[in-house]
Amino acid sequence: MLKIGLTGGIGCGKTTVAKVFEQLNIPVIDADVIAHQLVAIGQPALAEIRQAFGADFLNPDGSLNRKKLRDIIFSDPQQKQKLEAILHPLVYQSIQTELEPLNSQYCIISIPLLFETNMTGLVDRVLVVDCTVETQIERVQQRDNIAIGRIMDIIDSQVSRAYRKTHAHDVIDNSKTDDRLAEAVKKLHNSYLSLSASRDKLVCE
Repeated sequence: MLKIGLTGGIGCGKTTVAKVFEQLNIPVIDADVIAHQLVAIGQPALAEIRQAFGADFLNPDGSLNRKKLRDIIFSDPQQKQKLEAILHPLVYQSIQTELEPLNSQYCIISIPLLFETNMTGLVDRVLVVDCTVETQIERVQQRDNIAIGRIMDIIDSQVSRAYRKTHAHDVIDNSKTDDRLAEAVKKLHNSYLSLSASRDKLVCE
């Protein structure tokens, strides 16, 4: 099965693009969704985070205080590495588990930190969702109500926009919110179906 790695900077619209692929009946594995599930109440990863960072990083109900954790990991690179050491192996293990039962010509694996975690080897092709930094800031502010300084910390912690675009096989420009996004996804969908069919033909021969 052809595996497409979907990535892009914060606020670029990866989730929106993934939803369009889902509407085309293409399976989507989302690393962010997996990461949220891994730190739910009662999960071993949450216990590891509590042990590594302290009980004050949990809310009164025992759930993860995401804002407090986000503030410290984007202020201190060592704390960020500590969190990644806990979560990343579990996320990629879960991705492999979700891949096994799939029966589709291709699938989308949405990994925001695909380049940063050196996991491009997990996929056959990289699709980058791109927009301007100004658009990223505006969208994240509207969505998460985060201060501009913190948004810039997050953007600076990721690979540059130029790096993503030069290392992508495919790029979707999502700077504007209009019907062209769905059209761009549909065009790639047809391309991926053709690529998958070509691979199947080579295998059969």
